[in-house]
Order: sequence, then C-alpha cells, then structure tokens
Amino acid sequence: MAYATTNPYTNEVVATFPDATDAEVQAALSEAHAAFESWRNTSFAERAKVMNAAAAILRRNIDKYARLGTLEMGKLFEEAKKEVILSAEIFEYYAKYAEELLKPEILPVADPAEGKAVLVHEPLGIVLAIEPWNFPFYQVVRIIAPQLSAGNAVLLKHASNLPQCAAAFDTLMVEAGLPKGLFRNLYAARPHTAMILNDPRVCGVALTGSEGAGTVIAGIAGKALKKATMELGGADAFVVLDDADVEKAAHWAVIGRHWNAGQVCVSAKRLIVADAIYDQFLALYKEGVAALKAGDPMDPATTLAPLSSQAAADDLRDQVTRAMDHGAKVEVIGAPVPEKGAFFQPLLMSNLDEKNAARHWEFFGPVTQIYRAKDDADAIRIANDSPYGLGGSVFTRDEARGTRVAHAIRTGMVFINHPLVPKADLPFGGIARSGYGRELVGLGIKEFVNHKLINIVDIDAPF
Repeated sequence: MAYATTNPYTNEVVATFPDATDAEVQAALSEAHAAFESWRNTSFAERAKVMNAAAAILRRNIDKYARLGTLEMGKLFEEAKKEVILSAEIFEYYAKYAEELLKPEILPVADPAEGKAVLVHEPLGIVLAIEPWNFPFYQVVRIIAPQLSAGNAVLLKHASNLPQCAAAFDTLMVEAGLPKGLFRNLYAARPHTAMILNDPRVCGVALTGSEGAGTVIAGIAGKALKKATMELGGADAFVVLDDADVEKAAHWAVIGRHWNAGQVCVSAKRLIVADAIYDQFLALYKEGVAALKAGDPMDPATTLAPLSSQAAADDLRDQVTRAMDHGAKVEVIGAPVPEKGAFFQPLLMSNLDEKNAARHWEFFGPVTQIYRAKDDADAIRIANDSPYGLGGSVFTRDEARGTRVAHAIRTGMVFINHPLVPKADLPFGGIARSGYGRELVGLGIKEFVNHKLINIVDIDAPF
C-alpha cells in the first residue's frame, strides 16, 4: 500500500511515505500496552485535561488542519474547517461526560437480600482504528476521544491518501499531553492488520470503510476472537411526503447530496418523492444543482469539490456506465465541471425499478437516484428496498406523520426535516450491510470496555 499525498484538484503527487516495518508495528504495540497499564488507572479528570487540550489546539489552529484536509482529499476549505470544529466538540464532549457515562451501575435484582449487584465498565487494552479518507479528522476523533477517555490505547491505520492528516494526529496528541505510546499513527501495510489483531494485547478494531473492507476486517477480527465495530456504506433515503415544504426539501436535498462532493456514507443518495409534488420538487432540485460551482476547493466561491482522487472519479464513472447497462436513465444536471482534476459531473439517475440491480448500489459521489412514490406506504417500501441501513431523512409539515414514517424505515438513524448530519452529542451507526456497533455518546465509549459484574453477597450458607 502506497501512502501518498496527491492533490485531487491538480492530481499532483505532493509527497510519499514508506510503509511501517514489522519492527515498528511491534514497537508500537509494546509501547501502547505499557502506556495502557498506567493510563487505565489514570483519573477521568486527568484524561479530560488531555481531551480539552486537544480540542483547544484544534480550535486554535483551524486553518492549519483544514488546509491539510483540503490538500489531501479535496474537501472544500470551508467544509474542512467545520470538520475541525466538530472534532474539537467531540473531544470536549468526552472531557465533560466520560466519567458520567462510565459510572458504575447498580443493577435491580429479584431479591436484594441475596446480594448487591454492580456493573462496572473497565478499559480492555489497545483498539485498532482503521479510518477512511472522506473525513480526515472527524473519523479519527470519534474513535480516539471516547476510547482514550475510557482508558484504552489506540493505534491508527488511516487511509493511504491521508498520510499528512494521519501524522498530524501524532503531533496533536503529544502537544495535548497524552502519555507516549497511548496513540500512534502507523502507515501499516495490509499484512499488519492481521498481525495487530492477533496480538493478545489488542482488544478489538473499529473500522469505517467500504462494505468490502468490512468483510475482510470483520473476518480477521472474528478469527482472532476480537470485538469489532463496522461503520460501512450507505444509500440513505431522502423521503419527501406530499405535505412537505417543497422548496425547503429541495434546498436541503441539494446540500444533503453534494456536501463533501457527495462522498458521505449518510449522504442523501436516494430521493424518494411523493407523486403529487414530484415535478415541482424535481425542477427545484435541478435548479439548485445547476447553481453549484465546481472549482478550487480553497476558493470560498466554490461549492462543489473534486472527488478524493482520480481513481475515485474513474470508478464512479464506470459504475454509472454499468447502471445504464442495467437500464438506468442518466441525465446530466448542473454546470460543466473542470476537466483537470478529479471532478465529477453531477448526474441524475432514474428508471431504477425492481429489475435494475443498480438501485441497490451505493454511488459515492454526485450521482443522485430519484424515485416517484405513490403514497407514504410506497415511499417506505422504496426506502426499505436496500441492502443498507445507515441513515435517512423524512420531510413533512406533520411531525407525527414524519415520526411514523421514520419508525417504519429500517435504518440506524433518521432525521426529520433536515438531512442527516453528524453531531458530537448524537450516536452514529447502522444496521444490515451498513455495519454494526455505534460510535459517539455513551454507546461509543462502551464499545471496547469490559462490562464487569461485581456482586456482593452476604447470606448464610444453607448448611
């Protein structure tokens, strides 16, 4: 695996980095374990100081970190700055709430006279974090903030096109005062994943990535009997009911599909629109997409970024061609994009009926699938006709109606009257082919801890 910084706006290779050696990986494991043995007994207050310090550094150097994200994966600079702020908020969340989230729980028992049962939550060891390129900082922080706050250590294997963003975390955590060894970025080669997960000092793996990557990593973790959380792909439904504010829904659909150039697991990939307002919505949606401006991601006027790499653009183009071979109708929407760089022309895809396998695919970029729904039941049917189950949105003027539809959609998260967006204080995760486990809030911090029962029994022996 070649770790390299390639600017997606110019396709220029800026820098390359060698893979970690076996010896470096083993040294990182030994240092992490030694640091963990001390850190596990460190107070929540001391851990919180590190989390708050990391947040302060990110806030103080927003532009510095954001430029790295823009350079390495092409994210709009303004979006990159928001990501840095979100990352700081996650650090701050766990600094404030980690102790409360992990406090011992007194369990109700059938006969209190027979014992006092307490559930305690203790750190387990080293967590391997395998993270993707679409959110260079947020994806990492949503693992390291809860796991370090819980008392664990973390080794990072970041995406191969983000070597400088990954290295920035080493510097960040050292500057924040984290003891040496508790966090380490590794430019790990493919064989190192099994090496790390087979090490008895490692308690599990947190992966955010493709469905294919999840299958491989979950298999390795399973063979090693290690805990795994999987945040994989998504083809989120964006449902617009017939009583929705059509202008509002179309506006949010444009943003929900095209932020981060459409390279978001919880992007509004499948627009499911009630028949009564379909034509009006579609006209407004096309108008909104046409207003997007592709260009230099550092330019504040740019609203459509390039994809993360030329390979990503080429793969998406091939996927669209295969969808057309299956019978999909594809329409170019929006202004032309630059020929130089990893740009992708926004497309609208329809005619995705039950005979077209492409309706079950995830298009990771500015390709919109659109469906016409006869009524609420039909919209729910279309939304649930997916192998994925990550997020979704429902637009309606009737909150109770929207809530009923949200309950009927089989997915991990649903927003009403807003596209799904990650927050520091909301859980994140899905079901089905979108993976398993949850990240953030109390669910995330408890994924890699030992939920130990301590039962104090003081009764006379029966003999």
